[in-house]
Amino acid sequence: LSGNTRNCFLTGSPDSCRNFVSKGLRCLVNVPNTEVYKNTRHSLGRFGFQSSRPLEEKITSLHISSIGQVLLHFSAWNVQIIRSFRTSPSFQAAPVPLFWIIVKPAQKLFAIILGRSIRNWWKALPPNKRELFKERARKNKWKILLGVSSLGVLFVMFYFTHLEETPITGRARLLVFGKEHFRELSQLEYDMWMEEFKSKMLPETDALYQVVERVVGHLSESNKDIPQVAALKWVIHVVDEPGVNAFVLPNGQVFVFTGLLNAVSDIHQLSFILGHEIAHVVLEHAVKKASLVHFLDFLSLIFLTMIWAICPRDSLAVVGQWIQSKLQEFMFDRPYNRTLEAEADKVGLQLAAKACVDVRASSVFWQQMELAEIIQGQPKLPEWLSTHPSHENRAEHLDRLIPEALKIRESCNCPSLSGPDPRLIFRLNMQHLLESSKDQEPPNSAKQDLSKPKLDFPHT
Repeated sequence: LSGNTRNCFLTGSPDSCRNFVSKGLRCLVNVPNTEVYKNTRHSLGRFGFQSSRPLEEKITSLHISSIGQVLLHFSAWNVQIIRSFRTSPSFQAAPVPLFWIIVKPAQKLFAIILGRSIRNWWKALPPNKRELFKERARKNKWKILLGVSSLGVLFVMFYFTHLEETPITGRARLLVFGKEHFRELSQLEYDMWMEEFKSKMLPETDALYQVVERVVGHLSESNKDIPQVAALKWVIHVVDEPGVNAFVLPNGQVFVFTGLLNAVSDIHQLSFILGHEIAHVVLEHAVKKASLVHFLDFLSLIFLTMIWAICPRDSLAVVGQWIQSKLQEFMFDRPYNRTLEAEADKVGLQLAAKACVDVRASSVFWQQMELAEIIQGQPKLPEWLSTHPSHENRAEHLDRLIPEALKIRESCNCPSLSGPDPRLIFRLNMQHLLESSKDQEPPNSAKQDLSKPKLDFPHT
């Protein structure tokens, strides 16, 4: 995956590789013969899940990769998994402007003090003055309505005058903060993560580091026609952590946990996941998220003031404030997060397709994650409670996008995909899993403990 010529992943036959090499392409076919593969086969080449408590039985895996000359061939499952795979840290992979950090709590405190002062002022008014105030309000109701409407118009004008077009997708987005300012501030978060993981960073000579470096390098080289990709220097950091996680900061700092490297079953799945993270940066999701949250928080100050002014007691006002925050979270924040994740999946799939990755493996990864939760007996929470789409819906969404991605892949003169569809391989092995479970179910048992399955996947 190095050199000045165009690189590609090839899962076809050696003859087809020679044809592409003659056209100036460098294809990676017999990876098992390379030194990196020998060094990493025992670690990166293993996919699977292990519950937080030790399982009594190991689950040997199916090979999800295409049959034939596969890029990386993997043999078994045995890895620890975080319950919910999150491909971005809790800070949405970017810091927020410093003035927001300072002003945001002060705004809420001001709204609470203002609302409470209005309530106390109203309580202290004599009954005759209250009636006089109500009478004046009725007489000037049109003026009050005009003032409120003017305020609403100002908010609408502010919203539409701060809309910009999203790169690649062309969707309209709200931008309140400057993108350059965000990239500068991302250095602060980078320093924070480096301080936290300084003792867990793998060296550049490590085989796992080299695999990630080559995948990211190949993705960036294949998509250098996109200005947002070409403008950044992508720096790799591999963290020795069991969590299934990866994220990319707006300044191009890539963080990948070894738990993710153990969770992917082949290089195609890893390329899609990293393409998804790069897509977050290309689409500038950190700026979009911070802009929308700041805009909604500013609007919520009006309702917060009203809550503290109307509620007769502080205890009721606290409850009302909590209800308002939860409504905002579940009606706006989390749905918007899920929208950004779906958008990153779509663009990440396109980035992977241009890198000649087998994009069909993308949905298989999320089906594997779904299977892991079932095996571990994890409770299945409703999607609306999460900031990310469910594994099942994510796989279905990718399945709908794969035909378009395959066309992009074909238009980039990528080698044709050989062997059966990895999605078909996964379904067949799932069918074998169910049949094996039925065969091994004790005759006197009403149901089997799925958290400790006693079955093996056949090699394919």
